[in-house]
Amino acid sequence: MVNNSDSLYQVETLAQINAVSDLHRLEILRHLMTNPGTVSQIGRLLDEYPAAVRYHIHKLIDAGLVELVEVRKSPGFEEKYYAAKSNAISIHKTILPLIDKKSIVFMGSHDLAWEKITKNFCKRYTQVKIFNFPIGSLDGLIALRQGTCQMAGSHLLDFETNQYNLPYIKHLFPGRPVQLVRLASRVQGLLFAQGNPKGIQSLNDIARSDIRFANRNPGSGTRIWLDNRLKIDQIRSHEINGYAKELNSHSAVAQEITLGHADLGLGLIAAGENRNLDSIPLFEEQFDLVLPGSGNGDGEISNVLDYLSSQGTRHTIDNLPGYDALNTGTCIEV
Repeated sequence: MVNNSDSLYQVETLAQINAVSDLHRLEILRHLMTNPGTVSQIGRLLDEYPAAVRYHIHKLIDAGLVELVEVRKSPGFEEKYYAAKSNAISIHKTILPLIDKKSIVFMGSHDLAWEKITKNFCKRYTQVKIFNFPIGSLDGLIALRQGTCQMAGSHLLDFETNQYNLPYIKHLFPGRPVQLVRLASRVQGLLFAQGNPKGIQSLNDIARSDIRFANRNPGSGTRIWLDNRLKIDQIRSHEINGYAKELNSHSAVAQEITLGHADLGLGLIAAGENRNLDSIPLFEEQFDLVLPGSGNGDGEISNVLDYLSSQGTRHTIDNLPGYDALNTGTCIEV
């Protein structure tokens, strides 16, 4: 007998988190992830009384983590076999401060324009608080799918279709309505110290023994682009000094170079100019906001999208080096 699902189950509700917070229930769940078992079998494995095991199993059933999978009947008695609904679980819960303001949680790729826009927006709409968590494009989309956030930011390039974001959305949200709203086009490139003391000419310099590289976190659009390019150029990650040094924002990469902790990074041209770094532009990309459902959502989300399409916001974006607000606010429903 095997578990019903080989997938990773996302534990998100407080009731489920409470169910696995008990060490006895957690141990029982781990055993039932491996093989189904009866109350008596689990009791012998854990040296627990059957009554206690039965109590914990029913708590896990109520939380939707365990189910009855088989009943074996013999003369005079029956054996009930229980199993975990998945071979692994992951716990996700965003805890926000207890405040009077309405909150919008944004997760995804780091973006300088979005930082400025949300700061200005919250000054205008003082009753709204926007929480920005730069966790990378891919993780942001996963968080949106799980309901951990209301908005995500993404600049993921599908190398087969040469499209940004849309192929990933279709894969991660099958059959679910999703909106893509263009924030801006922006340019990324090689960032290095002013005056180019290391004589950096191209991305191939990343593998030089005298170059220390500041890398981005896995799942970020920048990291995914880099890893694909390294594969094309046949550059192995172990040849790069600093490849394992992972930073979660373009600003952090620029700061590492400014502080002299790295010689080279891949990031937004605007982030480099903020730190007076020199740069070599490499590619232009599309950065989109991703929202669940159709229409403009609730009042706070609607206000954000209206603000995004304003002339003042477009001017803010266009003033950032390497940014283009030509299609800012354009919405596509998937």
